[in-house]
Amino acid sequence: MLIQQSDISAVIAENNRRKERLARLAAYNTDTSGPIDVERIKHDFEYWAARAVVIRDKRSGKNIPFVLNRAQRHVLEQMEQMRVNGLPVRIIILKARQWGASTLVLAYMAWLQLVLYENWHSVICAHVKDSARNIRAMYSTLLDNYPTQLTEDGKKMQFKPFEGAQNVRFIKGPDCRVAITSAECQDAIRGADIAMAHLSEVAYWKASQSHDPEDTLRAIASSVSLEPGTVVVIESTANGVGNFFHTEWLRAEKGLSDKKAIFIPWYMNDLYALPVVNAEEFWKSLSSYELDLWHREGCSLEQINWYRHKAQEYPKAELMHAEFPTTPAEAFVCSDSNVFANDHIEELRAQCMLSRKGELAADRFVETPNGCLSMWREPAPGKQYVAVVDVGGRSRNADWSVIAVMSADTRPEVVAQWRGHIDHDLLADKAIKIARRYNDALLVIESNSLETADESSVSASVLEWVYNTYPYTYVRPRDFKGVRPSPGIGFHANRHSKTIALDLLIAAVRDNTYIERDAMACDELATYCRQPNGSYAARRGFHDDILMTRAIALYVMNDLSIGPYAAPESNEPFPPVPPTW
Repeated sequence: MLIQQSDISAVIAENNRRKERLARLAAYNTDTSGPIDVERIKHDFEYWAARAVVIRDKRSGKNIPFVLNRAQRHVLEQMEQMRVNGLPVRIIILKARQWGASTLVLAYMAWLQLVLYENWHSVICAHVKDSARNIRAMYSTLLDNYPTQLTEDGKKMQFKPFEGAQNVRFIKGPDCRVAITSAECQDAIRGADIAMAHLSEVAYWKASQSHDPEDTLRAIASSVSLEPGTVVVIESTANGVGNFFHTEWLRAEKGLSDKKAIFIPWYMNDLYALPVVNAEEFWKSLSSYELDLWHREGCSLEQINWYRHKAQEYPKAELMHAEFPTTPAEAFVCSDSNVFANDHIEELRAQCMLSRKGELAADRFVETPNGCLSMWREPAPGKQYVAVVDVGGRSRNADWSVIAVMSADTRPEVVAQWRGHIDHDLLADKAIKIARRYNDALLVIESNSLETADESSVSASVLEWVYNTYPYTYVRPRDFKGVRPSPGIGFHANRHSKTIALDLLIAAVRDNTYIERDAMACDELATYCRQPNGSYAARRGFHDDILMTRAIALYVMNDLSIGPYAAPESNEPFPPVPPTW
């Protein structure tokens, strides 16, 4: 509700309405006295949870009935909508901390196993096995306190070992199994008979040469059929961008995944509220961000007061946003040392789109799902392009090699990109073919790796070969001390040139003066940080290869006064011989 800053009476009235609404949402009004309604528990999970499930309270350490909070009810509503409509339950949850996501998912899967289905086996997979054990321990507490009037033989339920398997437990009666595993040993559950999977804290699943989060999900998902009542839940707090969870979240958010994206902001936790002593003074003291919480998110003054006090624990607002996000974009903020502002990155991300995937074969684009060449736009007749090569390594664990093509317009657009691992001579050949396809684009090769190569290696001669083979190869204005070869072929990243290139990119991202098409470029922008010594670099474990192609392209356009840096009357084509400025 939009209220003028001076209308304090309207603020107080609206705040009272919001508090009353929150109180209604937080309340559980069902009478839990008397015998359990056995028929009702088959249709009402929330009733079953309050009457039959016991959880351990984190504050008191005592066992208490599981009464759902507002955030848990929101997620339950989404899951039940799928199940009741005969659909498999598939969701991905991006969460703020401490509202009981794992507790809800564990209890929901237990309800399906103990009440609705038989032989409905489940798996719990976390980033490490100890976390999976902790989740299963909640199940043990549930079974230890489960009402005997709801069991098949009137006896207490409990986990039993299953055929000597250390990580699998069996529940007699519903004849269901509960297995635990971790992201580091996905083969343990490959091919298993699973109806439900709870994948916890997926953002913290580590990727390595031998363990890939995507492989883990594939191994589990392939074991879960698409029958009604089957469940796959991915849940996690955020852990930066560019990782598997972030990619899966973006796919679900765009409707490209089989999973429904559910975000739980901090203000869905009913405990996050503090009394306001003087509403008028507090209202007048609200910052612009806090006013957004009131107007845009519908928070009460008490919730905003909690947020203000909690934020004082953090030296930077970005750290608070990451721990207690208001929006999904805030959740993925990496740190306050980021070079690029998150809201500017999201503006770029909104322009990103799916590409055609393939490779060039005899100067013809051939579509293939495993191709390394992404194409967003075909070359336009008469248009000028700049093709930039960031040289990486050959092995799987090395930096990526990237060939990016941008239009030399007043607002440059990324139109094509190749990304992969390849020998340097083959990379150069591929770059020439791509440049030729894009109207004989100006070809700019990042020369550092090639110039420092051993003279006996193939890489050492690549620059000269490109220079002698392709007539539109960029040559820098002057040679730098100690740098080979003498013509100064390509872009050499030193303190001076790299600083200018990155400054141009920072301005372009801030002002939204270039068009990005690749979401991975946005991921790299979001993990590019300012180091303690003042330099810039990607966060540990992340890359900046795509990012640098954009920076180099803007640098060259600025150097040659083309594209966004051209004079209004200038539209000269690239010269037919290598530039010698």
